[in-house]
Amino acid sequence: MPRRDDLERIVILGSGPIRIGQAAEFDFSGSQACRALRNDGYEVILINSNPATIQNDPEMADKIYIEPLLPEVVARILEIESPDALLAGMGGQTALNIATALAHDGTLAKLGVELIGCDLQAIDDAEDRDRFKKVCEEIDLPVCRAIACSSIDEVLAAAEDLGAYPLLIRPAFTLGGLGGGTAFNTGELVEIARQGILHSSIGQVLIEESILGWQEHEYEVMRDTSDNAIIVCTMENLDPMGVHTGESVVVAPQQTLSDRDHQNLRDAALKLIRRLNIKGGCNVQFAVEQSTGEYRVIEVNPRVSRSSALASKATGYPIARMAALIAVGYTLDELPNPITGEGTTAAFEPTLDYCVVKIPRWPFDKFRTADRTIGTSMKSTGEVMAIGRGFEEAFLKAWSSLEYGAPHPRPLTMADALGGETMDERVTTPLDDATLESWLSIPSDRRMAALFESFRRGWDIERVREISGGITRWFLHRFSTMASIEAEIMEAGASLGIEHVEEYSIRRWKGYGFSDAHIVDAMNGFKPHLDISAISEMTRHRHSLGIHPVYRMVDSCAAEFAAVTPYYYSTYEGGNIPGGIDKVQASTSQEVRRMVVIGSGPIRIGQGIEFDYGCVHAVGAIRDMGHEAIIINNNPETVSTDFDTSDRLYFDPLTLEAVIEILLRERADGIILQFGGQTAINLALPIQGQLDHLHSMGIDLKMAGTSPDAVDEASDRQRFEEFAARNGLRMPRGITAKDPLSVRNGAAEIGFPVLIRPSYVLGGRGMEVLADSKQLDAYMSEAYVAPEKPLLIDEYLGNAIELDVDAVCDGHEVLIGAVMEHLEEAGIHSGDSTCFIPPQNVSDTILEEVEEWTKRIGLELGVIGCYNIQFAIKGDTLFVLEVNPRGSRTFPFVAKSTGIPLARIAARITMGDLLKDLDIPERQIDAVAVKAPVFPFIKLRGLDPAPGPEMKSTGEVMGSHKSPAAAYLKARMATEIPVPTHGGVYITVKDADKHSIIPLASELHSMGFVLHATHGTASVLRESGGLPANTAYRIAEQGSPDALDLMRQGKIQLIINTPTGSGGAILDGNMMRRLAVELNIPFVTTLSGAKMEVKAISELIKGVPEPRSLTIGTV
Repeated sequence: MPRRDDLERIVILGSGPIRIGQAAEFDFSGSQACRALRNDGYEVILINSNPATIQNDPEMADKIYIEPLLPEVVARILEIESPDALLAGMGGQTALNIATALAHDGTLAKLGVELIGCDLQAIDDAEDRDRFKKVCEEIDLPVCRAIACSSIDEVLAAAEDLGAYPLLIRPAFTLGGLGGGTAFNTGELVEIARQGILHSSIGQVLIEESILGWQEHEYEVMRDTSDNAIIVCTMENLDPMGVHTGESVVVAPQQTLSDRDHQNLRDAALKLIRRLNIKGGCNVQFAVEQSTGEYRVIEVNPRVSRSSALASKATGYPIARMAALIAVGYTLDELPNPITGEGTTAAFEPTLDYCVVKIPRWPFDKFRTADRTIGTSMKSTGEVMAIGRGFEEAFLKAWSSLEYGAPHPRPLTMADALGGETMDERVTTPLDDATLESWLSIPSDRRMAALFESFRRGWDIERVREISGGITRWFLHRFSTMASIEAEIMEAGASLGIEHVEEYSIRRWKGYGFSDAHIVDAMNGFKPHLDISAISEMTRHRHSLGIHPVYRMVDSCAAEFAAVTPYYYSTYEGGNIPGGIDKVQASTSQEVRRMVVIGSGPIRIGQGIEFDYGCVHAVGAIRDMGHEAIIINNNPETVSTDFDTSDRLYFDPLTLEAVIEILLRERADGIILQFGGQTAINLALPIQGQLDHLHSMGIDLKMAGTSPDAVDEASDRQRFEEFAARNGLRMPRGITAKDPLSVRNGAAEIGFPVLIRPSYVLGGRGMEVLADSKQLDAYMSEAYVAPEKPLLIDEYLGNAIELDVDAVCDGHEVLIGAVMEHLEEAGIHSGDSTCFIPPQNVSDTILEEVEEWTKRIGLELGVIGCYNIQFAIKGDTLFVLEVNPRGSRTFPFVAKSTGIPLARIAARITMGDLLKDLDIPERQIDAVAVKAPVFPFIKLRGLDPAPGPEMKSTGEVMGSHKSPAAAYLKARMATEIPVPTHGGVYITVKDADKHSIIPLASELHSMGFVLHATHGTASVLRESGGLPANTAYRIAEQGSPDALDLMRQGKIQLIINTPTGSGGAILDGNMMRRLAVELNIPFVTTLSGAKMEVKAISELIKGVPEPRSLTIGTV
């Protein structure tokens, strides 16, 4: 069926903020869909609430709405725009749920909007657990015995019926397994099922017999309206059933099935997609019992999913692009495969002659108190992918891409079990066998390291298989091989120096994926500290022997046809590679420069999709200027790793070794580091240290933008203090401590409260405000301080207003993108605070000083490109807190708010353009824009949800409107935590805030809210405010009702709790905030937040503010 000419305007729904279970993969799929439809002549209108994505940039869509992704808001935009169709399969579960709601309530029919790309009945058949089970039974596909339930009574009856524990709970219509889990007894069953029913949009869970220990396999399938159907990719989870596929190490193509078993699953996947009548991309999950070949169908995602992004990057096949074109009538045999150009059509099944490994990136390095076990509900924030000729090479490359703990698997010691200031003593004691067994048997982020360790200790395969709950023997043999190669390297190291290692040995070790750092570490017997100079000695020795990787193409056809996509991975071909550098052909023109852009790696808290946005703009600017843009990244979820974003893409670890090899292959002229977040900035000094070596090999490389020395001056505490003193800038008093004693002395000298944090960090990791020496002792029991890893101690500026400034400098003049005012006081991490453009409560005098200081810092520091400054205002005094000489996480928000594309401008400057020569769009000043954070607390149990100096949010949303209160309301609505308009408010505030809360309580009372408060707050409200307040007990008093009782009874719709730093109130607040997260009750923890919340409520009572489309300029 050819293109549908009856459609002209198509609305695409995005997926909203980055959160656990729904990360950047939908930005990537949505961007592909937008481009495909626009290139084909359709008008595209995009609705998304996330300002950080490239998807809602002007080059992607004709009209952009950054508005809350809620059915009523989407319905209003459809009314305004009157499109012909709505494409909902590109925005994950969020978009699917909205489209289903609008179709079921008749809105789409009333407005004459057709739902394309996913059939409503197919969605219901696939997502409603009960209907899905019946569909499978109807076409004779085996499913697990299961019963759909909508209440706890039904759940208990189902458990009785199914017989034995463990039982699996799967909620319908949810995301990333939210509210699901495995129950081993009735207590766990009730707790998990209650959460599942609450989070399911149709209030339904499936109680299912457990098949823990079976293998999990996924088939990514494409089908069109003419019933052409292909398997794009097969994937296999290394972890047995019981671990969500988003939490498992995934390998593509599948490695361990016999051909007969594979054909059975292939037939079943195709049979199922045909019965469900799904058109486009979808993902089918199976469980397989390997000893018998028995299988069960687990579920189908009737949309482009997280696995689709992985399958796309693993095969090179653009699933989202094809799904979008199928939605407008094309068939697979009419579409050329963009990878092979005219060679094959999209109906050609990809073939892989390499192995792909995906490892999730978990946030436990940041959240030390969170429960590290992984199961059927997701906890990872992102993932890395690596490609090699065999599993070992791909696995070790993926490990070194994680930036999580050690850069390669090291022998486990007692220091891995516990951090703290006595780590040095424990680093030489091996991990005890009992702990190792528990790390193997209970799935967690430590499981892969434990597998490697068990074979180091000579445990046999059957023992490890039994302890690990049934990991396939094939994978265990691979881990055993890696451990034996490591042992061989250690043995060589005992008798040889680096320069005496033979060529044959190095080729063999590199063929198994061992990095230079891993080889040196093993040769030195894994000493506590890695010798950096020895690693570069190893690299030089390897280069002197002419040993370099070769670069193979991801071409979707195992080299059967010529490929046109320049998408590469490095490999040592199992050690069988020719000598010398595998060079790219020289470019024909002398004028064309080859610029390498370093990506930002996996999405984690503190370094999200905002940095990928910057990288994509950098690549765009380089190509606009007629140069060649080369990108290195390892994150399969991003737009930067799409096959047609850059001139050449390298899917490799962001390590010094991998980057150097690509620079040699490309004979690069320049490298750009300022858009890849801290990952890229951390490479600045190491690459600078290798410039002489590169020069000796014929590479004349310039580090584009701000010099590494200026980066170091801004990042190194002591150097920046000297810079501030020289340039007349005020900073809070602070000291740098290199051992535990000087930490304690420094805190005493500055005086509590103090702000403490490690140097050179991202996302405020390990940053806390400490009120007294007892809290300092608790911090030090977990912190690690050493001369090369100092701690910074600062005076804490209480009640100060914090500002963020994003700017660009070309060495002669400065362009300020925006000054942002944080709603929360200084001391709450900037990434976690709600912020306003333009500032709402800052005097013109201070703003002039901010602008003057920003210009002074940019010019005196020698910034070329972008930078971000954080200021604090205490009283009427301005302080500079820190300077980041790189693109910041607020760059996209600034572009969407002001219409000035800062990232693109910065990239042009980095390439040598001057501000005066650029045509910079006019600043938009007709609306206030608000950015609000989105937190992962519902997924990460065991965390206190109160914001603090360490960043905890995974994503952000934006609202914009002429009125600040309406803009804030939109941002609040976009977080998907309800804004109440009636009901009860629970107020408990610290003594300093008790009188200030009266006007807010009075306003809430006049809007019809019932006030509940603890004794102290209630008596102030009654006596000084004359307000009727119901008294509730503190939780610690064990009287009734307390806050938790009132919340469970449904009497509380909003909590205002400003935490104190001591006594029973800490525990009270912590328990209350956790329950609020579980019950989806909004809570605010600052007075300024409470003021805005009250304004937002009164705004919502008037009605939902009108949506507005954005205009963003281009350079």
